[in-house]
Amino acid sequence: MISHDDLIALWTTLKLAIITTILLLLIATPLAWWISNTKWKFKFFLEALFSLPLVLPPTVLGFYLLLFLGSNGPLSHLTNSSLAFSFYGLVFGSIIYSFPFVIQPLINAFNSLDDSYKEIASTLRAKPLDVFFSITLPMVKPSFITAAILGFAHTLGEFGVVLMIGGNIPGVTRVASIAIYDHVEMGDFQSAHVLSAILLIISFSLLVSIFYLNQKRETKC
Repeated sequence: MISHDDLIALWTTLKLAIITTILLLLIATPLAWWISNTKWKFKFFLEALFSLPLVLPPTVLGFYLLLFLGSNGPLSHLTNSSLAFSFYGLVFGSIIYSFPFVIQPLINAFNSLDDSYKEIASTLRAKPLDVFFSITLPMVKPSFITAAILGFAHTLGEFGVVLMIGGNIPGVTRVASIAIYDHVEMGDFQSAHVLSAILLIISFSLLVSIFYLNQKRETKC
């Protein structure tokens, strides 16, 4: 059986993943659209910056986020508060850590679109926002689903970043991955098995969903 503390850790993990995924989609969508359409010659710098969490060790990223979010960091001087070792700090760090998993599928989707539909829409005097929400978004809907699933799944498995900036506060920043580590450290392998199995099932189900949707899309094409 799963303990009450582990249930709370699971709920904290799911809540973190849901909030992070929603915010990532809101932030990444306009940025991905801009990157795919801009002619700015230095956009490769932004693409490299957005992809940095893919190659940077989580502890390194977590360390610099801790300095940024901490009581002596630049954010605290602006807001007079520290986000380190808080749930909101975890959300901030998760957005940075999972950002490339959400923005890259969206950039690829926008890049794959044929611009002819924009020209047709302009001849019908359609406003850019109307074209974006009525035509563009429905065309790239599968990529949005993929981006959301990848961002959600990646946030579920966070360890190094959340440990660095959130610590291990029960009911606040203690997520499932940290709870598993604690159980292993204490020799409680049964509890570690239960939590690990739950995360494994969730993560595998999410990946199956992605590949199923991709296969379904290819079949239609």
